Amino acid sequence: MYLPKHFQVEDLKTLAQLVAKYPLATLVGSLEGQLEINHLPLMLSADGQKLHGHIARTNPLVKIAEQARCEVTAVFHGPHAYITPAWYPSKQETGKVVPTWNYAVVHAQGRLSLINDPNWIRRHVAQMTDIHEPTYQSNWKLDDAPEEYVQMMLKAIIGIEIEVTSLVGKFKLSQNRSPSEYTGVVENLQKSTEENLQAMLALMQKP
Repeated sequence: MYLPKHFQVEDLKTLAQLVAKYPLATLVGSLEGQLEINHLPLMLSADGQKLHGHIARTNPLVKIAEQARCEVTAVFHGPHAYITPAWYPSKQETGKVVPTWNYAVVHAQGRLSLINDPNWIRRHVAQMTDIHEPTYQSNWKLDDAPEEYVQMMLKAIIGIEIEVTSLVGKFKLSQNRSPSEYTGVVENLQKSTEENLQAMLALMQKP
């Protein structure tokens, strides 16, 4: 990843917050000389050392985990927004401005392995459910489904663990602009009701 120093984020708390809020990762690995790309939610451990998730037993990621070269990269995509040059004061002064795109992403690299413990898989699925249900004002629990059905579904999946060897974020939030241009972006984002622009604003204004 191209990563200018002023966009680089290594603070674990900041990275963990983005992963928790945007858990759907793009997971990339190599299988038989080809890139294998999957999209699945992952959970980061409190110490930032491991990522956990689950996949179908027929997913090619199983083969990646079983091969000698089991390294993968998980990309978490946070807020993003088109930034128009009309928001920069210098647009009126010199006209020497162009559009750009602000965004925040986290890249986690590590070694992929499988977890075939039925008890772990059940706890993991239950935990993931408990984390995300309140977001939708719901309190559905894994135990709400018939046990026979739950067992059938759990047997079709396998747990995965990524031992993280590198965790870094790229938060491109107009840090490379002058203070007046940064303020111009923030002030115009404040005027918008678009959800993605409000998410970008919240990230730019975060202490």
